Amino acid sequence: MMSEHSKTKTSFYRRLYVAWLISQGANSVPKIIEATGMPRRTAQDTLAAIHELDIDMENTNGTYRVVNWGAVNQSWVDTNIQQIRNVLGYP
Repeated sequence: MMSEHSKTKTSFYRRLYVAWLISQGANSVPKIIEATGMPRRTAQDTLAAIHELDIDMENTNGTYRVVNWGAVNQSWVDTNIQQIRNVLGYP
């Protein structure tokens, strides 16, 4: 249940998850919504905030691409994606 986790943790995980989704090909707001069920505004706000983790994104006409994961270890995200999904309550 999400209430067991802090807003800081869920916000951090949501940003990691959206960056991971983009790297897996769910690289637009509609595709992110389809993959997660999150509201459009949440998807847009999350995309706008990913840069705060020093993850560099490129946006070409609404199609996103992770340019650089910065200080985030992409392998950790890949390995722990199910835990991230569980914390967020996303499929």
